[in-house]
Amino acid sequence: MGAQLIGEALGAKCERSPETEIGCYPITFTEEGQKNHLFSHFGETSVVGHWHNDMPGLTSNSQIIAYSEGCPRQIIRYQKFVYGFQCHLEFNHKLIELMIENSKEELIRGLNKRFVQQTENLRKNNYEKMEEQLNIFLTKLVREYNGTNIHGLPKKL
Repeated sequence: MGAQLIGEALGAKCERSPETEIGCYPITFTEEGQKNHLFSHFGETSVVGHWHNDMPGLTSNSQIIAYSEGCPRQIIRYQKFVYGFQCHLEFNHKLIELMIENSKEELIRGLNKRFVQQTENLRKNNYEKMEEQLNIFLTKLVREYNGTNIHGLPKKL
Protein backbone atom coordinates (compact mmCIF):
# COMPACT_ATOMS: atom_id res chain seq x y z
CA MET A 1 0.00 0.00 0.00
CA GLY A 2 3.01 2.31 0.39
CA ALA A 3 3.47 2.90 -3.34
CA GLN A 4 -0.20 3.79 -3.72
CA LEU A 5 -0.01 6.21 -0.77
CA ILE A 6 3.10 7.90 -2.17
CA GLY A 7 1.39 8.31 -5.53
CA GLU A 8 -1.78 9.66 -3.93
CA ALA A 9 0.23 12.15 -1.86
CA LEU A 10 1.77 13.43 -5.10
CA GLY A 11 -1.59 13.65 -6.91
CA ALA A 12 -1.64 10.29 -8.71
CA LYS A 13 -4.82 8.23 -8.33
CA CYS A 14 -4.48 4.61 -7.24
CA GLU A 15 -5.87 2.18 -9.84
CA ARG A 16 -6.91 -1.46 -10.01
CA SER A 17 -4.17 -3.75 -11.26
CA PRO A 18 -5.04 -5.90 -14.29
CA GLU A 19 -4.24 -9.03 -12.23
CA THR A 20 -4.09 -10.02 -8.59
CA GLU A 21 -0.52 -11.00 -7.75
CA ILE A 22 0.37 -13.03 -4.67
CA GLY A 23 3.67 -14.85 -4.49
CA CYS A 24 7.00 -14.53 -6.27
CA TYR A 25 7.06 -13.58 -9.92
CA PRO A 26 9.54 -11.75 -12.15
CA ILE A 27 9.59 -8.05 -12.82
CA THR A 28 11.24 -6.56 -15.89
CA PHE A 29 13.15 -3.31 -15.79
CA THR A 30 12.29 -0.68 -18.37
CA GLU A 31 14.97 1.17 -20.32
CA GLU A 32 14.77 3.92 -17.66
CA GLY A 33 15.14 1.32 -14.93
CA GLN A 34 18.16 -0.26 -16.59
CA LYS A 35 19.83 3.16 -16.90
CA ASN A 36 19.19 4.01 -13.22
CA HIS A 37 22.31 2.99 -11.26
CA LEU A 38 20.22 2.40 -8.12
CA PHE A 39 18.84 -0.72 -9.83
CA SER A 40 21.98 -1.93 -11.64
CA HIS A 41 22.32 -4.93 -9.30
CA PHE A 42 18.89 -6.31 -10.30
CA GLY A 43 19.71 -7.14 -13.93
CA GLU A 44 17.06 -6.92 -16.65
CA THR A 45 14.63 -9.08 -14.67
CA SER A 46 14.35 -10.13 -11.07
CA VAL A 47 12.02 -12.39 -9.10
CA VAL A 48 10.32 -10.41 -6.33
CA GLY A 49 7.43 -10.76 -3.91
CA HIS A 50 3.90 -9.64 -4.68
CA TRP A 51 0.72 -9.33 -2.62
CA HIS A 52 -1.63 -6.84 -4.25
CA ASN A 53 -4.73 -6.11 -6.30
CA ASP A 54 -4.12 -2.41 -6.92
CA MET A 55 -1.31 -0.36 -8.42
CA PRO A 56 0.02 3.15 -7.85
CA GLY A 57 -1.02 5.95 -10.14
CA LEU A 58 1.33 8.03 -12.25
CA THR A 59 2.10 11.74 -12.14
CA SER A 60 3.13 13.73 -15.21
CA ASN A 61 6.82 13.43 -14.14
CA SER A 62 6.93 9.85 -12.92
CA GLN A 63 8.85 7.11 -14.67
CA ILE A 64 8.05 3.42 -14.63
CA ILE A 65 11.22 1.62 -13.54
CA ALA A 66 9.86 -1.95 -13.60
CA TYR A 67 6.70 -3.88 -14.53
CA SER A 68 5.45 -7.45 -14.38
CA GLU A 69 3.26 -9.53 -16.63
CA GLY A 70 0.37 -9.07 -14.20
CA CYS A 71 0.90 -5.40 -13.29
CA PRO A 72 2.37 -2.64 -15.50
CA ARG A 73 3.63 -0.59 -12.52
CA GLN A 74 5.90 -2.41 -10.11
CA ILE A 75 8.49 0.28 -9.35
CA ILE A 76 7.93 3.97 -10.06
CA ARG A 77 10.31 6.89 -9.72
CA TYR A 78 8.24 9.91 -8.70
CA GLN A 79 11.07 12.31 -7.88
CA LYS A 80 14.83 12.14 -7.41
CA PHE A 81 14.63 10.44 -4.01
CA VAL A 82 11.02 9.25 -4.11
CA TYR A 83 10.31 5.72 -5.35
CA GLY A 84 7.16 3.68 -5.06
CA PHE A 85 7.57 -0.10 -4.85
CA GLN A 86 4.44 -2.08 -5.67
CA CYS A 87 6.44 -5.29 -5.30
CA HIS A 88 7.63 -6.53 -1.92
CA LEU A 89 11.35 -7.00 -1.43
CA GLU A 90 10.93 -7.04 2.35
CA PHE A 91 9.28 -10.47 2.42
CA ASN A 92 10.85 -13.21 4.51
CA HIS A 93 9.58 -16.59 5.71
CA LYS A 94 8.30 -15.27 9.04
CA LEU A 95 6.33 -12.48 7.35
CA ILE A 96 4.93 -14.89 4.73
CA GLU A 97 3.66 -17.18 7.52
CA LEU A 98 1.84 -14.20 9.06
CA MET A 99 0.42 -13.23 5.65
CA ILE A 100 -0.80 -16.78 5.03
CA GLU A 101 -2.35 -16.98 8.50
CA ASN A 102 -4.22 -13.70 8.05
CA SER A 103 -5.16 -14.04 4.37
CA LYS A 104 -6.86 -17.43 4.12
CA GLU A 105 -9.97 -16.05 2.42
CA GLU A 106 -7.91 -14.00 -0.02
CA LEU A 107 -5.90 -17.09 -0.97
CA ILE A 108 -9.10 -19.10 -1.49
CA ARG A 109 -10.41 -16.33 -3.79
CA GLY A 110 -7.12 -16.57 -5.65
CA LEU A 111 -7.45 -20.25 -6.48
CA ASN A 112 -7.00 -20.76 -10.24
CA LYS A 113 -5.82 -17.17 -10.75
CA ARG A 114 -2.76 -16.92 -12.95
CA PHE A 115 -0.52 -14.99 -10.55
CA VAL A 116 -1.63 -16.28 -7.14
CA GLN A 117 0.56 -18.87 -5.46
CA GLN A 118 -0.98 -21.00 -2.79
CA THR A 119 0.39 -21.75 0.68
CA GLU A 120 2.79 -24.57 -0.26
CA ASN A 121 4.50 -22.52 -2.98
CA LEU A 122 4.58 -19.35 -0.88
CA ARG A 123 6.55 -21.27 1.73
CA LYS A 124 9.06 -22.60 -0.86
CA ASN A 125 10.07 -19.22 -2.29
CA ASN A 126 13.59 -17.88 -1.79
CA TYR A 127 13.18 -14.51 -0.06
CA GLU A 128 16.83 -13.95 0.89
CA LYS A 129 17.87 -12.59 -2.52
CA MET A 130 15.02 -10.06 -2.49
CA GLU A 131 16.09 -8.79 0.93
CA GLU A 132 19.67 -8.45 -0.31
CA GLN A 133 18.52 -6.51 -3.39
CA LEU A 134 16.47 -4.18 -1.21
CA ASN A 135 19.40 -3.56 1.13
CA ILE A 136 21.72 -2.75 -1.79
CA PHE A 137 19.12 -0.38 -3.30
CA LEU A 138 18.62 1.41 0.03
CA THR A 139 22.36 1.69 0.61
CA LYS A 140 22.84 3.24 -2.83
CA LEU A 141 19.91 5.61 -2.29
CA VAL A 142 21.18 6.80 1.11
CA ARG A 143 24.68 7.29 -0.25
CA GLU A 144 23.34 9.32 -3.15
CA TYR A 145 21.18 11.35 -0.81
CA ASN A 146 24.17 11.98 1.46
CA GLY A 147 26.30 13.03 -1.51
CA THR A 148 28.54 10.01 -1.83
CA ASN A 149 28.99 7.64 -4.74
CA ILE A 150 28.27 3.90 -4.61
CA HIS A 151 31.76 3.24 -3.18
CA GLY A 152 31.12 5.55 -0.21
CA LEU A 153 33.48 8.27 -1.43
CA PRO A 154 32.41 11.94 -1.51
CA LYS A 155 31.15 13.11 -4.89
CA LYS A 156 33.33 15.60 -6.67
CA LEU A 157 31.92 19.12 -6.78
